[in-house]
Amino acid sequence: MSRKLSLTLRIWRQASSNSSGAFHVYRLEQISVDMSLLEALDRLNEQLIAQAKRPVFFDHDCREGICGSCGFLVNGQAHGPQTGTTVCQLYLRQFADGDTLTLEPWRARAFPLIQDLVVDRGAFDRLIAAGGYCSVNTGQAPDGNDMLIGKGQASSAFETATCIGCGACVASCRNASASLFVAAKLAHLGQLPQGQPESKRRAKTLQERMLEEGFGSCSSNLECEAVCPKQISADWISWMHREAR
Repeated sequence: MSRKLSLTLRIWRQASSNSSGAFHVYRLEQISVDMSLLEALDRLNEQLIAQAKRPVFFDHDCREGICGSCGFLVNGQAHGPQTGTTVCQLYLRQFADGDTLTLEPWRARAFPLIQDLVVDRGAFDRLIAAGGYCSVNTGQAPDGNDMLIGKGQASSAFETATCIGCGACVASCRNASASLFVAAKLAHLGQLPQGQPESKRRAKTLQERMLEEGFGSCSSNLECEAVCPKQISADWISWMHREAR
């Protein structure tokens, strides 16, 4: 039989960006440690709806750590205490019976709050639209084997392409910088032949747009790397700056 525990959830509740917010405390009794934290929130919402109360709003989609939709602070840490894990993959077995979990949204000027634990991450989409793509006219698609790419080069590009755009790096940075996100997007394109012709222009454009969107500058405190669920190295930020020269 699965072990059970009871938790106190201290959740930031705010009906809209124009209203005031505050922490509300809820109690969940005897829930399975095999439940994820998002499943625990589902259970809480079932109880709130049954009481004709407003449920807790939070983002989610695949719940497999792939899409980047979910994300909030758990006891002040983006995605919670488990390394290399999105909040949808965070299971209650990580906590002890009687623990109190404080849940609050990403805190960044570029991520305005929508409701409760949900923020608007449209700034990431606008960054990509500003230049996070290849626009060189190459004619018809070449055969896949015509352009030889070494395994090491392909693996390095894939490492940075694993960024899911969840925003944890921004939420954990003292300056709310999007440098790791931008660096990852630049590196997965700029390391491959198809993306290299526009590499410098792309790097300059995205860094300029990052500042326009209200993100801060990188001060190398490496919190972004520590909380990244895909464990993308902050070394790529230095690579990004070299590309823009």
